[in-house]
Amino acid sequence: MGGMTSNMAAKFAFFPPNPPSYGLNEAADGKLEMTGVAKREGAEVEIRRVPTKRGTVIVVMYVKNPAAKLTVLYSHGNAADLGQLHDLFCELSAHLRVNLLGYDYSGYGRSSGKPSEQNTYADIEAAYRCLEETYGIHAEDIILYGQSVGSGPTLELATRLPCLRAVVLHSPILSGLRVMYPVKRTYWFDIYKNIDKIQHVNCPVLVIHGTADDVVDCSHGKQLWELCKEKYEPLWIKGGNHCNLELYTEFIRHLKKFILSIEKTPAVKNGSRDNSDLSDAPRTSSECLEFPRSSSEEVEKARASIDIGEKTKQSRDQNEKRRSLDKKPKSRKSIDRSDKPRNSTDQAEKPRKSIDRFGDIMSFAVWLCNIKLSHFSFVVMGFGSFRVPNGKSCVLEVFSSFSG
Repeated sequence: MGGMTSNMAAKFAFFPPNPPSYGLNEAADGKLEMTGVAKREGAEVEIRRVPTKRGTVIVVMYVKNPAAKLTVLYSHGNAADLGQLHDLFCELSAHLRVNLLGYDYSGYGRSSGKPSEQNTYADIEAAYRCLEETYGIHAEDIILYGQSVGSGPTLELATRLPCLRAVVLHSPILSGLRVMYPVKRTYWFDIYKNIDKIQHVNCPVLVIHGTADDVVDCSHGKQLWELCKEKYEPLWIKGGNHCNLELYTEFIRHLKKFILSIEKTPAVKNGSRDNSDLSDAPRTSSECLEFPRSSSEEVEKARASIDIGEKTKQSRDQNEKRRSLDKKPKSRKSIDRSDKPRNSTDQAEKPRKSIDRFGDIMSFAVWLCNIKLSHFSFVVMGFGSFRVPNGKSCVLEVFSSFSG
């Protein structure tokens, strides 16, 4: 069910440039070259095809800086590909003095397959593997950078790398559904649940967001920053929109300041390289959590106390039976009255359960609708129309206007 809703969401969440903005050509020495883009003088750029665990083959672009101490793994927004970002990546590598690896999601640029939430998770994992196996760069020297929808795969990987150096979130989203509607809880059909994952990232996090962002409201970035464990001074660019933050001088200045700060901070190396083994890692951060287990002694004590409690209860029940024979009917009524509030509580649970079931029904078709508050009923494909008590409603068509 989850995979089906994710596939439906993909139709609204991803907008790969069509046709791709670049081509690939194999040179005489067997190396890949990107065509359709202007080559940058002095830039050391390598293009590779990398397979993913989900059977697709993605294109990665590695920009090398000889003076680099750190490497940025960049996950781009949902309406761009490597050809459009070629110049930006070269500029960032030069100005920040970092190596930079960018990649196209499955179905983007010249990467095979189709875009989906789960595919983007496999894509970023494959890109990370490429850094480890091809370039010998490990988590303690990597900064994950996620722009817009790229914040999803970025935070997914960040929760699974305990030795990661740092994270940059550029115009990030709280979750897919929250881009369109300010829901108060996380639903199973939502995608990129960053709001639930950010608290499990154990490295410094920089958040950058424009205050005039009309695609992903600035409140997304601010709330994610509030939830960070290790906060770095955020950058709220006054008047900045969703796709133009790189044009502001404070953008590169603040980002460079962050990189220099991270370089001075010792890398976390408390653990072997096995910590970076992602082959059998859980897909969501919530599955990584372990609840404290009671020791065998505590279990035995609890069991013994229960036995004692049962014996006490039995003797108390026998005494109550004897007393009840001598009591007047009036006391019986008081007992009946005391049961009434309990019954009302049980009845209150019934509508709550029915609301939950209603939410499940609504959630199945949420990706096929568009949120609008001008109508007075939920119109859901396949399930009819439902009246909303407060007079507001939504015809849900998530991500139809998401373009960042």
